[in-house]
Amino acid sequence: MAVLLVLPVLVHALGKRARTDAAQSAPEIFFPNINRLKAIFPRQKTVKPANGLYLPALALLWLCLVGALMRPELVDQFAQLRTSGYDLMLAVDLSGSMQALDYQQNGEQISRINIVKSVVSNFVGQRQGDRVGLILFGSNAYLHVPLTLDTLSVRNMLNNVAVGEAGDQTAIGDAIGLAVHNLRSRPEKSRVIVLLTDGVDNASTVPPLAAAELARQYGIRIYTIGVGSKGLAPFPQGFGQTVLTEFDLDEGLLQKIASTTGGSYFRAANTQALQNIYAQINKLEKTNADARTYTIRRPLYRYPLAIALILLLMMELSPMLRTPRHGV
Repeated sequence: MAVLLVLPVLVHALGKRARTDAAQSAPEIFFPNINRLKAIFPRQKTVKPANGLYLPALALLWLCLVGALMRPELVDQFAQLRTSGYDLMLAVDLSGSMQALDYQQNGEQISRINIVKSVVSNFVGQRQGDRVGLILFGSNAYLHVPLTLDTLSVRNMLNNVAVGEAGDQTAIGDAIGLAVHNLRSRPEKSRVIVLLTDGVDNASTVPPLAAAELARQYGIRIYTIGVGSKGLAPFPQGFGQTVLTEFDLDEGLLQKIASTTGGSYFRAANTQALQNIYAQINKLEKTNADARTYTIRRPLYRYPLAIALILLLMMELSPMLRTPRHGV
């Protein structure tokens, strides 16, 4: 379409040359009494040249039409051809016991899920260049956010989850199996699962140790984190009331899962412990991997097309505006 921009120039040049050739080859008539003809016929008024803005307006019209045909676009492109980082899949427990109020922040009791959201959100915010995914599990496990470089979206999605939306039980084995499924095709040495839970496995269709063995075969390390207090913990009952309820944390299982895959088990008894855990994960080896390129295109052809339509309307109305009005 860009070739059409020079078309008026070519037409003008060829037309001028054709008119010159025609004038040179035209026959000439010599009339000896030309002065008599001039005396008989009165002199005609000189035709006023065309409006000086007509040709520039015509040229602009052509440019706008061709510009619309070229379909310009505003491209917002996010490209990161090569990244160095981890492939990190977070598996967060949303079972009913995550409502227990056994953490303290600024002198106030805070639920396990809220403190996990706070610490994990800060951790994800520091993962520049890492590919982070999010799995939520309770009675069932599901992929909430696939692996992505957009850590801001992962943080927002995590902060909007609610306890119980995946069921009130705990399916640790299913969460590990789903994480392995999403990590197995990623580059080696950077594949990591971080599992946060506060209970015992009581709903999995895949045994947790069998899922851990599968992760080991794919070279995926699992870091398990035990959240909350063992024994009695305050649990909200509505209307501002809390009761002490006994919860059990299967630390032995979490330790076996971690040791099977070459990872580690951490006991997050308080906020500082969770932050220290993520500081250790930051020391892991990073690997290079190709990243996808996302392109958002916004068409702009409507703007030159609108200018062209306005010019056409003005050119159509201009002869009417120049017509002199006669008095009555």
